[in-house]
Amino acid sequence: MPAPWTSRKSRWPGTETAVLSARPNLSGLQIFAYGLPGLPLAAVYLPLVVFLPTFYSRDLGLDLALVGGVLLLARLWDVVTDPVIGGLSDRFDSRFGRRRPWLLVGAPVLALSIYALFVPTAPVGGGYLLVWTMVLYLAWTAVTLPYQAWGAELSDEYHGRSRLTAARETCVLLGTLLTLALPMILSISVIEAGAGVMNAIAWVTIGLLPITIGIALAVVPDPRGGGRGAVGFRQGLRVMAANRPFRRLLLAWLVNGAANGFPATLFILFVTHGLGLPEKAGLLLFVYFLAGVAGVPVWLMISYRLGKHRTWALAMLWASLAFVWVPLLGVGDFWAFLAISILSGLALGADLSLPASIQADVIDVDALETGARRSGVYFALWGMATKLSLALAVGIAFPLLGLVDFSTSGRNEPMALTVLALLYGLVPVGLKLIATAIVWNFPLDVDAQTEMRQRLKSAAAENS
Repeated sequence: MPAPWTSRKSRWPGTETAVLSARPNLSGLQIFAYGLPGLPLAAVYLPLVVFLPTFYSRDLGLDLALVGGVLLLARLWDVVTDPVIGGLSDRFDSRFGRRRPWLLVGAPVLALSIYALFVPTAPVGGGYLLVWTMVLYLAWTAVTLPYQAWGAELSDEYHGRSRLTAARETCVLLGTLLTLALPMILSISVIEAGAGVMNAIAWVTIGLLPITIGIALAVVPDPRGGGRGAVGFRQGLRVMAANRPFRRLLLAWLVNGAANGFPATLFILFVTHGLGLPEKAGLLLFVYFLAGVAGVPVWLMISYRLGKHRTWALAMLWASLAFVWVPLLGVGDFWAFLAISILSGLALGADLSLPASIQADVIDVDALETGARRSGVYFALWGMATKLSLALAVGIAFPLLGLVDFSTSGRNEPMALTVLALLYGLVPVGLKLIATAIVWNFPLDVDAQTEMRQRLKSAAAENS
């Protein structure tokens, strides 16, 4: 009888067996080195989403509607490239490893596109913005997808994977803090970040990319094998569709991503119009992400006792308990919102590190069925779900605000401010409760993953 997480008896294609041997035990230095590239990658992501539209419209004189349309086109391109890069990286293999060559080639292109977008040296138009944004997204995908897949393949241990994702996501949070700190160092409001902030972020990121990626490439091993065990497109889709833990995890991630997307999209509006504290936006964001850094080791230790999925569920409940009070806040309630930011920020550490570790366990189910490591494809779908969740938040929140005549620049009626507060504070709580219910009894715990690991080792030995 097949295991409860599989759809049928696992069977590998006899001539396409991938090398699925046990992964080496990593030292603390290697785990730290693996996480380092997350710092510059995060440092460029936040300004790309938050600062770039304002920079090109206000500072460089492009029409705001044109900027929005160009960035939407670039995002659509990004969605197309995700599965392509994920699939290619799964099939790739070399004597230098499966994933490291992608970082080595993609990083210089990423650095060049960061410079072109953040430090433009000539008059720019919509075409310039479109081309370089598409180049940046392509390079970003070529680096980040293999980087995430690399982490999933560095350890085959249930908790060892959590330590890797915790190291990476801690560096991601530190990179975000660095981005938020630069405007404060330059005495510029986050809301008014312009050319000076963009230039500073560009040079810091371009400087950190080769250093952090170089350390990771030199110190961290890259297990070979898996690329030659190519799975056909149709077969791969069938196996993925039958992977019940993956479907369940993806749904929970999508719902929780939408829950996080509402506050991310509406944060500036809520702090400006709901609290009347636009000058505190940078500080509040900084404290929130700093609390996230502090929360990573706490949730990691809890997961050693309760398991990853149950700990993630508790973290979502913690965030909901903290955030449910937001609609009760009014103008000037800085200290109350600061406390909410700290408490909800603590849960961010679990939100970032634990689901990605569970994803590596879900990929084991696929490996049992196919005999191949398809981490790149799985993380590509993971990334697409992330983008979809953010798009859903934007697509729901702004039309609803439009229905109540919410104004981003003028005075708002109490009803409009109430809707803003509910969208920002209450809708995310409801969505997180749904995600918690989906993931609470997730079937892959430490015992199930250990059993899968033994089955993978046995199958690899039989086919070697």
